[in-house]
Amino acid sequence: MTRIGGILVCLVIVGLDVAAAIFGIQAEVSQNQVKHMRLWLFECREPSQDAFRLGLGAAAILVMAHVLINLIGGCLCICSQDEFQRSSSTKQISMACLVLTWIVFAVGFGALVIGTMSNSKSRSSCGFTHHHYLSIGGILCFLHALFCVVYYVSATAAK
Repeated sequence: MTRIGGILVCLVIVGLDVAAAIFGIQAEVSQNQVKHMRLWLFECREPSQDAFRLGLGAAAILVMAHVLINLIGGCLCICSQDEFQRSSSTKQISMACLVLTWIVFAVGFGALVIGTMSNSKSRSSCGFTHHHYLSIGGILCFLHALFCVVYYVSATAAK
């Protein structure tokens, strides 16, 4: 029964991250369909309401996946480097993947937020180009799914 539960948890996390990735990439597509003028590094464009909604949804789903995996994965307490080196390889892999999930989450969430805010209604602007933040955030959602699954599998094996 626990094996089925573990598979279900992994499928839910992967499903959430894939949905966030698709929303992020679709937001990038919607953003690129809006009229804009470009002159070297400077660009003037109108914000895309569809890209704003999709980017906001992608960021919210990524947060849900991250909170869920951290709640379900449990707490691994390694307080020193010496303790880390003495722990089992499964626990070391779990800890490394936990750190990587936080890094990928922070960068991916930041990219999604930057891309989303550039499409806010009040942001009809001219300035330096800010391309591909939404698609980068979407791609990092796929990477987040990978590290989350490895973290969950190794964390439950370490217990």
